[in-house]
Amino acid sequence: MKTTRRMGTIALATTCLMTLGACAGMSQQDKSTAVGAGVGAVGGAVLTGGSALGTVGGAAVGGVVGHEVGKDKK
Repeated sequence: MKTTRRMGTIALATTCLMTLGACAGMSQQDKSTAVGAGVGAVGGAVLTGGSALGTVGGAAVGGVVGHEVGKDKK
């Protein structure tokens, strides 16, 4: 049990580091879209009790909102 938990923690940490490295070349609007999708996914999961449909729906709505918020104002 300890080995499984430890491997899961290592996998999660590795995924987080790789994800942060992937954001280096993103525009501000792209970053806003990604943050919006992440926040939306967490919100959707919380509001629907962990439902996959709620998580995906929240990510989609959050991504759209983040995309619109991140637009350059001209």
